[in-house]
Amino acid sequence: MIDAAQMDHLASLARLELTPDEREAMTQDLVRVLGYFEQLREVNTDGVEEMQRPVNLVNVLRDDVPGQAFPASVIEALAPEMQDGFIRVPRTVEAD
Repeated sequence: MIDAAQMDHLASLARLELTPDEREAMTQDLVRVLGYFEQLREVNTDGVEEMQRPVNLVNVLRDDVPGQAFPASVIEALAPEMQDGFIRVPRTVEAD
């Protein structure tokens, strides 16, 4: 199912440096995993509805409701540097 060239390609995609013994062991593991997928293909799924998760989950997050804002004096006291009423931060992107 998996030849040496395919295994080398997969290892390079995963950025793995495998010894020959590790490559052989991983090839055997991968062949077993692919064999399980082949077994699953044989299962009759006629009439089985597709699903994304094995259980139905409901989002339990609260509504996003704006709260009380901090006074500007508190923000200015915590800011490392202010300039013209704005918080000055270090440049992270260089302009060309």
